Amino acid sequence: MNPEAFSSPVFVKRATYIVQEIASLADAIDFLNDWPEDRRDLIHEAALRACYDAYDGRKPLSAARNAFFGFAKRAAILEDAISAMQWLAACKLGRGKVQV
Repeated sequence: MNPEAFSSPVFVKRATYIVQEIASLADAIDFLNDWPEDRRDLIHEAALRACYDAYDGRKPLSAARNAFFGFAKRAAILEDAISAMQWLAACKLGRGKVQV
């Protein structure tokens, strides 16, 4: 098991029909670093700082996950985990081939 893995993933809307699973500290840091500069605010900064503090061992991993969760909620990109999981499960049923 990845020592930086979150206890449960956070699902965020990357675009209208794209949901991204944030399952670890590295995922959260990458997502926050890729966030558009013109949309960054104090909540973003606090979440990124919490993630780096957890990475350096100054904060528990749960604090980083909670900070990222709060950022996602405030940015209105938080996706309901149950809805995201149902969508992922439905996608895995197909074989990736076009059926005629």
